[in-house]
Amino acid sequence: MNLFDEFWGLFMVRWLHVGAGVMWIGLLWYLNFVQIPSMPKIPDDQKPAITKVIAPRVLFWFRWAALATVITGLVVAGWDGYIGNALALGIPDGVAKHTAIGIGMWLALIMAFNVWFIIWPNQKKVLGIVEATADQKKRAGRIAMLTSRFNTMLSIPMLYAMVSAQNVY
Repeated sequence: MNLFDEFWGLFMVRWLHVGAGVMWIGLLWYLNFVQIPSMPKIPDDQKPAITKVIAPRVLFWFRWAALATVITGLVVAGWDGYIGNALALGIPDGVAKHTAIGIGMWLALIMAFNVWFIIWPNQKKVLGIVEATADQKKRAGRIAMLTSRFNTMLSIPMLYAMVSAQNVY
C-alpha cells in the first residue's frame, strides 16, 4: 500500500468514526433533552406513536451508531499506531495526546457497554419486545433512563478528551 492510499484510508475511517459518533451522541442528547422530558406532556392516547414507532427506530440507530463509533475508533487508533498507549492512558510513553485520547476511549467504551448491556435490554422490556409485567417495565424504564442520563454526563468529558487530544502534542 502506498502512502497516498494509507492516508486516504485512514482519513475515510476517521470520518466514518466522526459520523457514527455524531449520530450516537446526537441521539443520546435527543433522548435525554427532548424525548424523555416530553413524554409526560404527551397525551396517553398518543404515546403509542412514540413507543411503537419512533423509540424503536431511535434505539436501533442509537445502539448501532455506538458500536460503529467504537469499532471505527479502535481501527483508527490501531491504524495510526497508538491503540496500546492510549488504552494505557499514555502511561507507557508519557505522551499527553495518548492520555487525552485514552480517557475519551475508555469513557466511550463504558458508554457503549451501557448502551448494549443495560439500556437496550431494559428498553426491550419497556417497548414490549420482551415480555415483562407492568412493574418490571416501570423498573426497566427507570434503569434505562438513569443509565442514559449517566451516559449523557459521561459524553461531555468524553467529547472534551477526544477533541483536546487533537490539539495536544
